Amino acid sequence: MIGRRDFITLLGGAAAAWPLAARAQQAAMPVIGSLYSVSAAVWQDNIAGFRRGLSEAGFVDGRNVKIEYRWTDGHLDLMPKLAADLIGRKVAAMLIGGNTTSVRAVLETNRTVPFVFTTAADPVASGLVASLNRPGGNATGVTLFGGELVAKKLGLLHELVPKASKVAVLVNPGNPVLSKTVAEEAQSAASRLGWDIVVLNASSEPELAAAFAAASRQNAAGVVFEDAYFSSMRGQIAALGLQYSLPIFGQANTPAAGVLIGYGPSIPDSYRQAGVYVGRILKGDRAGDLPVMQPTKFDMVINLKTAKALGLDVPATLLARADEVIE
Repeated sequence: MIGRRDFITLLGGAAAAWPLAARAQQAAMPVIGSLYSVSAAVWQDNIAGFRRGLSEAGFVDGRNVKIEYRWTDGHLDLMPKLAADLIGRKVAAMLIGGNTTSVRAVLETNRTVPFVFTTAADPVASGLVASLNRPGGNATGVTLFGGELVAKKLGLLHELVPKASKVAVLVNPGNPVLSKTVAEEAQSAASRLGWDIVVLNASSEPELAAAFAAASRQNAAGVVFEDAYFSSMRGQIAALGLQYSLPIFGQANTPAAGVLIGYGPSIPDSYRQAGVYVGRILKGDRAGDLPVMQPTKFDMVINLKTAKALGLDVPATLLARADEVIE
């Protein structure tokens, strides 16, 4: 039987030990590295999607997992350095988003930490995985297959301006695999439509301004793009479209910033899928055994305010197929 004095001593000992136990539990909390080739300000919807996916897998930042974020703000050369910093912090897994070339550079820095990526390029052609079904190695992720969507966007542009003869396609030279696919798909689709294609390179704000000026000089009827960098610069691109009276076709998340029409998979939902995969890895799944996920739902969003500012009448056939209309 425990006496009163012994009970008080035992209680005091337990109280003293509790902070140590709490600290030990906190120290054991797995850390996720979260690395992006863009800036935090333009990626919050995607981060929210990532955290939703983690939550679906049973992980909440600050409760049973810790997320360390790193952003390059468009300085792609920083990706390997920031990845090395996160790896040095003994992360249990890492999510990498944005420029595909930079993602590959990060993967090449470490072959043991499990990586989950999001990419608009073909991950096999980009050298990120061996195959979609059996990625192998220490990486898997979500592909948006952005290059293949360019033909669809050109078709939508043709419905909007059927008498056009020339269109401009923006490509990012810092993302060569995706840029090559985009240019080839655009050329093929334009040939079927009887259009000439102007391919314009841009990977900075001054180059974007120069690209739109060139599109205007060459009498392009509109501008099409597909790249994480352009998505992150959607506000500036929308402003340039208004400045040069050019309708713009981008990803599904871009009309909210003023782009005329966006088409493609939901990028925040792709990050949600990536979050689910990170959670599965934390539970013991091997990244290389998880098939690369592909989008199953595609959305078209039309910004009628932008159409009005451009003096364009959006055909009823387009409006009827839109998943969202911004008025």
